[in-house]
Amino acid sequence: MTYLTLPQPGRRFAVGDSKTILQAALDAGIAYPHSCRSGRCGACKSRLVSGHVELGKHSPFALSEQERADGFILACRSVPSDDVVVEWLDEAFDAEPAEAQEAEVVAIDRMTHDIVAIRLALADRESFRFAAGQYLSLSVPGAPARSYSMASRPDEELVELHIRAVPGGRTSGLIHALLKQGDTVGIEGPGGSAYLREAHVGPIVALAGGSGLAPIKSIVETALLSGMAQPIHVYFGARTEHDLYLVEHFRALEQRFANLTFIPALSQTASDRWRGGFVSDALAEDHSDLAGAKAYVAGPPAMVDAAMAVLGVRGVLATDVHADVFFTPEGSDNNAA
Repeated sequence: MTYLTLPQPGRRFAVGDSKTILQAALDAGIAYPHSCRSGRCGACKSRLVSGHVELGKHSPFALSEQERADGFILACRSVPSDDVVVEWLDEAFDAEPAEAQEAEVVAIDRMTHDIVAIRLALADRESFRFAAGQYLSLSVPGAPARSYSMASRPDEELVELHIRAVPGGRTSGLIHALLKQGDTVGIEGPGGSAYLREAHVGPIVALAGGSGLAPIKSIVETALLSGMAQPIHVYFGARTEHDLYLVEHFRALEQRFANLTFIPALSQTASDRWRGGFVSDALAEDHSDLAGAKAYVAGPPAMVDAAMAVLGVRGVLATDVHADVFFTPEGSDNNAA
């Protein structure tokens, strides 16, 4: 039997065969810092105090060769090969366990042909304290629980989620086809480490792809309304004009806040109204130096990888990139990994 020791929460427990450190911790009810679960973002970067692990495929941006040599690992990609002691790096992380409760669907609005916004009235809203950019686990009868990012601000009474209909996705398909106003759903959370760092005073760069606009909306609105006055650049990537949404909402914010710029980009169609190409290309064209910036990235894996590459070349430190990979393995429809 292999054992995992986590000094910060003061826990030691057995790890099942082939389980990663992150999955073992979550299964044990420990709120371990993480985001993408796919080795791309670095949110679960940890120090291997003792023992050995098998480290799976990951992005060098999330964990460099030098960091590996220095004894760092990614909890989401590390399977213990013997007893291990591991410490996470995020000292500010609040390890309080996620709480479960019921919520009532009070509104469902269609945003695009494949994205709906649902607004939830929680049974105990006061106990559900989240940071802008985090996500929750949503459960509906007849389908597995899935993670979706909050699009609403932490100070708003209703909790808003943006849910894309994933082809073949059991949960998102059921939500799009059958969920209605007045239904009761289950939630658990919050989770995720790609949240707004409100003490940051440098520029903010936010990149969203598809329904990844949900956490970016929460982050940007929270930053603006809390008085963060630094430049905030928002890039929203969609395939066609058919996939754009909330454009007028962000245009109105631009008019209200002089420090905000909002740039939509279409990757598959040319248009006189919109930028063409990928959001990472638009970012590269607009900025030659982003040293001192914090970046928040939410979207599909390819978009996140491309954005991280551009941000690194433009001087953004890996520790200043907070990514939420909307990873959709075959047969599932997790919006937040």
